[in-house]
Amino acid sequence: MEYSRPAKIDLHIHTTASDGTLSPADVVARAVKLGLKAIAITDHDTVAGSNAALQAGIPAALEFLTGVEISAAPPSFYPGPGSFHLLGYAVDLENPILNQTLEKLQQARKNRNPEILNRLEKLGFFLTQDEIHRQVGTGQLGRPHIAQLLVKKQVVSSIDEAFEKLLGNGKPAYVDKYRVPCDRTIETIHKAGGIAVLAHPGLLSVKDSEMEPLFEKLKKMGLQGVEVYYPEHTTDQTRLFAELAQRHGLLLTGGSDFHGTIQPEIEMGSGKGDLSVPYELYEKLIRLIFQ
Repeated sequence: MEYSRPAKIDLHIHTTASDGTLSPADVVARAVKLGLKAIAITDHDTVAGSNAALQAGIPAALEFLTGVEISAAPPSFYPGPGSFHLLGYAVDLENPILNQTLEKLQQARKNRNPEILNRLEKLGFFLTQDEIHRQVGTGQLGRPHIAQLLVKKQVVSSIDEAFEKLLGNGKPAYVDKYRVPCDRTIETIHKAGGIAVLAHPGLLSVKDSEMEPLFEKLKKMGLQGVEVYYPEHTTDQTRLFAELAQRHGLLLTGGSDFHGTIQPEIEMGSGKGDLSVPYELYEKLIRLIFQ
């Protein structure tokens, strides 16, 4: 007797519209080839990837959600530095409030890049924006692309090393950028008709014992879900986040954070090989969208 494999989804995917290496159309084609039943394109601070995928056409075999990943400023009760990443699902791609917010964030990225290159030059590493643009094409230029060029020029051996030694928070070439306050980011997602979900909580500078009060406070701000299934979450973290999300009435979601060849060890739908996000989570998300 043959048994069909359980349907899988991936709700965290990046394309060439931000810092991925596959075009939106190629992402859709790969998802179909891999047998995924539903995906969401969640490019950083832009809905261009979702737009392009819809314009290219979504095959009948694949269900599709518009999406975005927004870099928000941490709320006042969060003890760590850096960004809070919030995923917005089923957002209206034409919503003016959302698009004005994203344009401001995109401009902040553009303003930061020359300063990063200046700092690298002072460290003895000479990169130009033209070199990076030739590599990126029409997508947003960001730190991952600068890291790629540093690898190409053999300044570092990997993208991870580029961030660990030069581009990461607190490193010599790091430059901070404008972020939308966390509560306003959640509100913006809501105004665009979307569902606000906290991305990869396991990457936050929060002890597992401090996660429950964090989830509680974020829910009061309007958070509706938590990305429980994620390649960098340990088995214990996945179990903990699932328990806390269920306890506090938050949706469970998951995704690979697929970027293509920038992170070749991460495959769409399966992460590092052991990720499996069940289709039933997508069904629950859809019910909340249309309730």
